[in-house]
Amino acid sequence: MSEPLLEVTGLAKHYPVRKSLILAKQVGTVRAVDGVSFSLDRGETLALVGESGCGKSTTARLVLRLIEPSAGSIRFEGKDVTRIGGGALRAMRRRMQIVFQDPYASLNPRLTVAETIIEPMQVHGIGTAASRRARVAELLSLVGLRAFHADRYPHEFSGGQRQRIGIARALSVQPDLVVCDEPVSALDVSIQAQVVNLLKDLQRRLGLSYLFIAHDLAVVKHVADRVAVMYLGQIVETGPKRDLFAAPRHPYTRALLAAIPHPDPQRRGQVKPLGGDVPSPMNPPPGCRFHTRCPFAQDRCRTEAPALRSLAPGHEAACHFTESLPPAGLDFSGGLSEAATRRLALYAEAKARNAA
Repeated sequence: MSEPLLEVTGLAKHYPVRKSLILAKQVGTVRAVDGVSFSLDRGETLALVGESGCGKSTTARLVLRLIEPSAGSIRFEGKDVTRIGGGALRAMRRRMQIVFQDPYASLNPRLTVAETIIEPMQVHGIGTAASRRARVAELLSLVGLRAFHADRYPHEFSGGQRQRIGIARALSVQPDLVVCDEPVSALDVSIQAQVVNLLKDLQRRLGLSYLFIAHDLAVVKHVADRVAVMYLGQIVETGPKRDLFAAPRHPYTRALLAAIPHPDPQRRGQVKPLGGDVPSPMNPPPGCRFHTRCPFAQDRCRTEAPALRSLAPGHEAACHFTESLPPAGLDFSGGLSEAATRRLALYAEAKARNAA
């Protein structure tokens, strides 16, 4: 097998919490990312999913070294990104670009579209003034915009068009890896589909690899090849998309999948939402970090942290009792609530009357 394009091992980011700005005494540590490991092959899309605050975006910025890791290694084509600097790091960053979440805040309102796209090429010394301008027209066409848009400013575009400009900017230096940090979460649903389809088309045409950060599993199901599920700074399950959606092995993954809205009236009300609040990353619970919200938790879960272990080829989960869990169904808690059962009975009666 060929070497992965990106390989992350034991990645961590801990932020010190100090008593005040004047007194520098450290009173705690926020474990935003705490021992994350994954790999990404060429031409592949790995989706990193989880609730807000679980460390997805921090992981993305660590991979690009926009923030410095506290521990771990990040290997891009076999080279450790954490051990280089200066010109070598700049050359490496040319091949790793990012599409930001907010298309309104990520574009400089004082620059035209052409200036926005040309700026990365100037930083990396790519081409001449004439070739850069020609490249702008080529990229705008590639992302579904017109050449005359090059001389307009960001405020003249819709959110979806701005995100297309952000994608064109990321592609201007011909990267191999693009980190998509929730690139469609700020867009309308119809525009989300257009942008996701654009990303998939660009991947096919340019051979790109994506690290796709998201919390919308419906989008992930459409775009990803593999999925890694994060909870409180750690990966709790990872596997091929088809396997993970068909047979989730970790209780938290089950909860996320069960929470996807479904149009079938017979399925409405059957799912109990996941209870409890996410613990503080400053003081994560001992043992399994999910045990405070997990309906299957046992004494061992409260004291012993589960390791991420292989359950099938390419499919791993961090749960002590994953083999003994009941089959994954609509109801995360293992049974229908009384109210849900009553609603289903009323729906069945109404359907029978209509049929008669």
